[in-house]
Amino acid sequence: MSATAQKADVVTFGCRLNMVDSEELARQHEGARDTIIVNTCAVTNEATRQARQTIRRLHRERPQAEIVVAGCAARIDPQGFAAIDGVTRVISEQQPNRAAAAEEGTRGFLAVQNGCDHSCTFCIIPLGRGASRSAPPREIVTQARALVEAGKQEIVLTGVDLTSYDADGMKLGGLVRLLLRELQQPSRLRLSSIDCIEADDELVVALAEEERLCPHLHLSLQAGDDLTLKRMKRRHLRDDAIRFCETLRRARPDIVFGADFIAGFPTETEEMFARTLALVAECGLTHLHVFPFSPRPGTPAERMPQVPREIAKERAARLRNAGEAALARHLDAQGGKTLRLLTERGGMARAADFTLARTPDVAPGRMIDALVTGHDGRALEIDSQRVHMVSNAS
Repeated sequence: MSATAQKADVVTFGCRLNMVDSEELARQHEGARDTIIVNTCAVTNEATRQARQTIRRLHRERPQAEIVVAGCAARIDPQGFAAIDGVTRVISEQQPNRAAAAEEGTRGFLAVQNGCDHSCTFCIIPLGRGASRSAPPREIVTQARALVEAGKQEIVLTGVDLTSYDADGMKLGGLVRLLLRELQQPSRLRLSSIDCIEADDELVVALAEEERLCPHLHLSLQAGDDLTLKRMKRRHLRDDAIRFCETLRRARPDIVFGADFIAGFPTETEEMFARTLALVAECGLTHLHVFPFSPRPGTPAERMPQVPREIAKERAARLRNAGEAALARHLDAQGGKTLRLLTERGGMARAADFTLARTPDVAPGRMIDALVTGHDGRALEIDSQRVHMVSNAS
């Protein structure tokens, strides 16, 4: 982006919530000349290292540009980032409890919650994001309506601890029902990562009754062994996760689950890991995000007896293999079905259950019905000759 455009360039690391924050930061710096905003992430040491490396590279490439650093890592270590050559400002204050929206191609992302009141032993995010706070429901409806008016056919509700949403006496389930009641569009409302132990009863009812609420949940599970979960200071146990998935599957038989896992957490034995590996099948998980444990300075887990790095990486690889096999089975089951897909950039699309499909001959932003002819292990293949455009998606 050229300096004459008078808009700040933004480089974003980390989660979808950071992406929403980046759009807000760009709006705040509208009119800035030759300014770069680096929105950092602190979820892993590697994410923070990459942010520092990027700042140094940007300063070498554009020595006259002002570099503004924001995000979780900047809030945790403002002095460290301020000391990097080229950095002119570090934004270290917390974001207020208001809804913020971002557009990503065909989707709109709506941050309805920020911060976290919990203290998982591996996580430093509460230090970067602060205490949990939720945006007022009516403000969220207004922002969602603006995304619909901008043409977004899918809105994703996001937050640091989304299921802790609580504003004006309304929990997440109530917020979902409010949005779907107030807005005839978008065609889809999706939830980002949730905590199974915090999900309220109305959310379960909404998943059962609201067709526009996507049958896909990404669960923050992290492990499948009770002792590991206790040492992580998670609030759920193995059986809680299994029961939650069973309950949701009864309420919404077409639901698809994803999950986050950490492999090689301190003190994890092979037997403990085996219980985590078995949870993939016992919960019927399809989409896995797997991370080998990486100690964050300042967290309790950093001081626990560590699993050798090579073992953590090997266990992560086994978990990913289990996830790939589960995904392949799910993709196999879609063969011969006609699915409704929302097309994205790059010739791809997503079904309501988050299944990825290749749609190379269809422009982004279209809702289509397409016949599934096969898959490549990662995404569905469709019959490009039998694609039906849905003019008024429902």
